[in-house]
Amino acid sequence: MNPQSSTATAEHHGQSTETAETAETAETAAPTDRLVVEEGRWITNWQPENEEFWEGPGRTTARRNLIWSVFCEFLGFAVWQLWSVTVVFLPLVGFDLTTSEQFWLVSLPPLVGATLRVPYSFMVAMIGGRNWTIVSALLLLIPTAAMALTLGNPETPNWTLFAIAAAAGFGGGNFSSSMANITFFYPAREKGAALGVNAAGGNLGVAVAQFTVPIVVTAFAFGALQPNLPAAGLFWIPFILLAAWGARRYMHNLSHAKNDLKGSLSALKEKHLWIISLIYIGTFGSFMGFGSVFPTLINIQFPEFSSIQVLGAALSLAFLGPLVGSLARPYGGKLADRIGGARVTITSFLAMAAVTAAVVLTLSMANFWIYLLLFLALFTLTGVANGSSYRMIPVIFKLSVDPADRVGHERKASSALGLIGAIGAYGGFAIPQILRVSNESTGSFDIAFWVFAACYIALAGLTWFVYMRPGTVFARANV
Repeated sequence: MNPQSSTATAEHHGQSTETAETAETAETAAPTDRLVVEEGRWITNWQPENEEFWEGPGRTTARRNLIWSVFCEFLGFAVWQLWSVTVVFLPLVGFDLTTSEQFWLVSLPPLVGATLRVPYSFMVAMIGGRNWTIVSALLLLIPTAAMALTLGNPETPNWTLFAIAAAAGFGGGNFSSSMANITFFYPAREKGAALGVNAAGGNLGVAVAQFTVPIVVTAFAFGALQPNLPAAGLFWIPFILLAAWGARRYMHNLSHAKNDLKGSLSALKEKHLWIISLIYIGTFGSFMGFGSVFPTLINIQFPEFSSIQVLGAALSLAFLGPLVGSLARPYGGKLADRIGGARVTITSFLAMAAVTAAVVLTLSMANFWIYLLLFLALFTLTGVANGSSYRMIPVIFKLSVDPADRVGHERKASSALGLIGAIGAYGGFAIPQILRVSNESTGSFDIAFWVFAACYIALAGLTWFVYMRPGTVFARANV
């Protein structure tokens, strides 16, 4: 129950001995020297734009919520990408999977995760950011526990594997709810930095999952010849429980957080939502897509480098791609602030096209280290473009509405961030599927990489035409 409609006394909640009428007056007065926290850890006087409040209890409280939000989102991304690295071990323990089926296993989590992002973004205002963080963290127990229970049996039906992989999409939805929650906690002047930290912390979960899982499944094999695949899911369960406990103990719900359905519907009618969504599929979608499929590509094209034995445990170098991509994202945003997001995004797209072409042209050399370096460059560029394109969104919506309609701009921009994040995530499904079709049709991935290169060139042209073409309002504003 939303505390704003509560008629209980403040004394009942341990705040004071005021009557309900006095409590209502106090809420209207909005004290700035303390938090008014009611039952269920609902804050009823959150005022981040009030300098006195922000420098008092505000900043510390927001930071605490951000820390636990990042941790929960980090685990969400890790679970989201568990199958990207687990799938290469399945044939080693007796699972009978075709190459096509392996690509489907790494494609389903991004597909489901992208689809869940829209409803997840509305849950914060419906039941509270703290409450939904607890629920969304506990939902991660479904795919991880299912992996622990089934991956030890090679007779597990393929449809069961597909269902568990789809359930890993719960982790992908966490991004939208986490970002929606944190945006309510920070003042406008610090919102961008907080959201950047939140996003980068989540993205690192991909790299950590791909680094950790090979080590865990071999180290916990305890000398057995085959990896202990149930450990790929079991390992994360204590951390998920810790995240749910931390969210319950330290996070808050904000009574003023409201869903903006009208703003979302209004944003859907805005042509720039769809234009920037296409661009974001090329940036964030590329990061997620290549992150999902990189371990499988290495396993198919350079099987001897699929995992490297270090002190009795396996290490996959595939994690380096998502790692550099995650670390590059904040720099893309900073560079966009200096020289313009459109310029950085266009340059990144053209460089991504060149790198994907180089991947095809150098495959005949059969040199893994060249292959790895090219993919690290590609991941770095996706990270930079990810940061720069995300920075463009609020600026574009500010310029595309009536200057007098400041509220309309803020509502559209806020709604657009969640919708664009959801649409962009579908790139995580598209890239593995394009690679799958290319391999099934021609026996190689060459056509897929040429398609990617052509798409990046087209997206660079689209970005220039709409946002950098001389004479447009966006070019004058250096979007």
